[in-house]
Amino acid sequence: MIGKTGGCSKLPKVVVLSPFPEGVIRSFFSRFLASTKIQVDFVTFVQPDMDSIKKELEDAEVVVGDYTFRVPITADMVEHMNKVKLIQQPSTGFNHIDIDACRRKGIPVANIGGANSISVAEHTIILALLLMKRIFYAHMKLIEGVWTQGELMNAATEISGKTWGIVGGAGRIGKEVAKRAGALGASLIYFDKVRLPEKEEKKLKLTMRPLENLLMESDIVSLHVPLTDETRGMIDEKRLRSMRPNAILINTSRGELVNENDLARSVIEGWIGGAGVDVFSEEPPGPSNPLVLAAKEGAPVILTPHIAGATFDARNRIIQTTVENVGRVLLGQPPENVVNP
Repeated sequence: MIGKTGGCSKLPKVVVLSPFPEGVIRSFFSRFLASTKIQVDFVTFVQPDMDSIKKELEDAEVVVGDYTFRVPITADMVEHMNKVKLIQQPSTGFNHIDIDACRRKGIPVANIGGANSISVAEHTIILALLLMKRIFYAHMKLIEGVWTQGELMNAATEISGKTWGIVGGAGRIGKEVAKRAGALGASLIYFDKVRLPEKEEKKLKLTMRPLENLLMESDIVSLHVPLTDETRGMIDEKRLRSMRPNAILINTSRGELVNENDLARSVIEGWIGGAGVDVFSEEPPGPSNPLVLAAKEGAPVILTPHIAGATFDARNRIIQTTVENVGRVLLGQPPENVVNP
């Protein structure tokens, strides 16, 4: 713990588990604090100390979760939350938080809603284009002195005219992907647990399909669903083998949605045409990660270090969303973007 203000005061306490110094947190909240004249006792943890965290949670009113996921919010931690009115997670993902324990305790958990939807959607499109145009391959060959113009005239493909399958197409990110892929000329199909209203399907030019059909029909498949018991490992050997041999898979959601060993085999052995991956089951991935090894072997894989939602623009929206939701609760108002209503 490196920052605590207010001592034994009765000020509302906000415990911040993300690795921000107390001064940085105060700068984030400066406009809210100045406009409302509210005084807040911020407690920050740059290096996690679980015993100290639990002690500080006992009289906290708001908890800001850890965007790096290194500090999980367990059922044991939740039991120490006697006054907490909100756990605000400054990211889209919240699988490191025991949602059931929070629900039993009556504590709402909120994420950032659509604050990084545009960034993730753009990254998804970029990964697809890099793979389909073979841009990274061309770049590496060129600096090695190999001119691949003739080779790539017959290998590079376009998004226009292809079928793009969006898994999680009813969500914020899925819809942003639909807007961009549709603008590039793709035909759009989607799968989701909840169907969009017919009017919105028509507006986005989306057609719903069962997951198995979507995988068989799509030239590009992108994943935009949360990690749950139902979605964990949803893309495995059976489903990868059902895809078209030239299809590509893009995962900018959660690494555990995909069996990484099966995906690595699929690109090495040619079950599918390629994969763009921004998220991993273990982060950072080690040198023995099957996708890292596949990329080193020259398989059609592009890997990025969980940066799809990490643009400067998205960061500002995430901070603003977090501050506004915490401020809303400190003012006695209900929070937004609650994931365990």
